[in-house]
Amino acid sequence: MAADRPLFTGSVEHSLDDKGRLVVPARFRERLGSGFFVSIAEPDPCLALYPASIWNEFCARLEAAPVKDARYRSFVRHLFAHTEELSCDNQGRLVLPPVLRAWAHIEKDVTSVGTLTRVEVWAKDRYTAVAEGAGDLTDFRSELGLY
Repeated sequence: MAADRPLFTGSVEHSLDDKGRLVVPARFRERLGSGFFVSIAEPDPCLALYPASIWNEFCARLEAAPVKDARYRSFVRHLFAHTEELSCDNQGRLVLPPVLRAWAHIEKDVTSVGTLTRVEVWAKDRYTAVAEGAGDLTDFRSELGLY
């Protein structure tokens, strides 16, 4: 991993306020930077916050894709219809757009999880179910060559 790329680790449980605002934890906020992107994180039913540099790398790979057929156009249309450029206010809050909250089934309680190059934002109950269902990942860790 390049030294100039932000690294996101840890998890935080918190809640949206009555206006649908999420306080982004300070350690995530400083690594996200002043302007960042929120998008759906398919196939997982959560949202992902990307620093602009990471999102730009993703877009460059997407633009360089060798296939530009109907599936490509549908994918790009779907993804970018569910992507917003955001920034936090002076209190570190951001408004998660209602269409994205609905897509991820986020109503009030959330878990934000650092996942290497992005922050995933989950409805708390969905994250709990996924985390409990992960089981023992020791064998997979070995498959990756990470002892």
